[in-house]
Amino acid sequence: MADKTKFLQAVKDGYTFKSESFRIGSGMLEGEVVSGADVMIPLKTMNRHGLIAGATGTGKTKTLQMLAEGLSDASVPVLLMDIKGDLSGIAAEGTMNDKIKERYQKLNLEFKPSAYPTDLLTLSSQKGVRLRATVSEFGPVLLSKILGLNDTQGGLVAMIFKYCDDNKLPLLDLKDFIKVLQFISDEGKKELEKSYGKISTTSTGTILRKVIELQQQGADIFFGEKSFEVDDLMRISNDGRGMISIVRVTDLQDRPKLFSTFMLQLLAELYATCPEEGDPDKPKLVMFIDEAHLIFQDATEALLQQIETIIKLIRSKGIGIYFCTQNPMDVPAPVLAQLGLKVQHALRAFTAADRKMIRQTADNYPETGFYKTDELITQLGIGEALVTLLNEKGIPTPLVHCMMCSPRSRMDVLTDAEIDAIIAKSKIAAKYNQVIDSQSAYEILTDKLNEAAQKTEEVKKQQEEDKEVKSGKKEKGFFDDPVVKSMTRTAGNTIVRSLLGALGLGGRSRRRLF
Repeated sequence: MADKTKFLQAVKDGYTFKSESFRIGSGMLEGEVVSGADVMIPLKTMNRHGLIAGATGTGKTKTLQMLAEGLSDASVPVLLMDIKGDLSGIAAEGTMNDKIKERYQKLNLEFKPSAYPTDLLTLSSQKGVRLRATVSEFGPVLLSKILGLNDTQGGLVAMIFKYCDDNKLPLLDLKDFIKVLQFISDEGKKELEKSYGKISTTSTGTILRKVIELQQQGADIFFGEKSFEVDDLMRISNDGRGMISIVRVTDLQDRPKLFSTFMLQLLAELYATCPEEGDPDKPKLVMFIDEAHLIFQDATEALLQQIETIIKLIRSKGIGIYFCTQNPMDVPAPVLAQLGLKVQHALRAFTAADRKMIRQTADNYPETGFYKTDELITQLGIGEALVTLLNEKGIPTPLVHCMMCSPRSRMDVLTDAEIDAIIAKSKIAAKYNQVIDSQSAYEILTDKLNEAAQKTEEVKKQQEEDKEVKSGKKEKGFFDDPVVKSMTRTAGNTIVRSLLGALGLGGRSRRRLF
């Protein structure tokens, strides 16, 4: 009994905040919910990032959904990366069942079904508001890191961007970039080398192969116009709740390169666009990345460093990022060290490697006298988790075995008809779903090369005629002389204009006022 009283006091001391907060569950001791041990989360520290981890079927996605609901209720916009396709239900009301009824009785809460203001976004041809970005917006540094280029190849990419800027050649999509790359490797090589330095054919070939590899993962759909504006992710609905933007990326599970490309560009754009906020009372935007291992899968060292840098700096912009993954070891240690909130659902220990990973995971949490953390991680029930977060002073709260609140929205997917209805009433769908194909580097260079080819053909034809005349195969007639040709054209035009004037068809007519 003394332990229970001590535990209750520890939870109250650790999870009671002066600033605005919302409840995520109740503390548990020896498998039972302790009445009054409310686990709260302060909005003030939700820009300090977080991790939601656990094996398949343990409830981590529902925790993500519940956190998104709490943020929306507090007028904080939310961005969800929906990899498995099971987050769209947040746009519809949930339904009561026996399990939810029992859970809410234990939590001493009332279940109030609610649908949340939602926009459905897409990177591909799926239904939703189209997300795009131009090649120019990526810039040479970020594009080089995504393509995994070395310093020499990256320098060539920087030169391409500089040449395009100097010659007003917009780089909008990948076909623009490929066209410029082909141009500097062939017809334009001498022109560029005069102003920008030596160009390695080997480097251009390598870059081209890397771009084609990116195209094979569907990047052509993502690169282009109209570019998505990050301000449209930070909207408040008419009822005062934060808009929840769901990026539907169910078809990108086997295309990690494209997914990481989009995520890195989005983070970089958010960082570049948003002003410094310091430590606001609540975040401007919170992003949840489900199946986060896709970002780090096959990522180069340079790409990982870029992600680590952005994660460190974007907090001061008032933006929080939450990774949701099965294994907490999926997240690189430097990034993991930046995550203030940790919600650990159950892990399974089937092998010696699993048991070692669980011990490492347990070591990442604050020490506690109430639980044996490494044992409890394998015994957590569905919808239960070990929770620790940062308080208002930036100090980790005590580790708590928590029964999590369940979402109040639908814990299932939307039907096609429901998806169509959401897109139809979206305030931004018309803005981004129109197809735009502006004149850019591809068209400008194609016209330039066609014009050059036509001139070359004319010169070649003239040279052949002159050669025939010189060799005696063809006599140069009176009308072949360029001067005579010009005089003939002038005289012909004068005669035509005179005839048309006589017929009343030539020249300008003056409109009479009366």
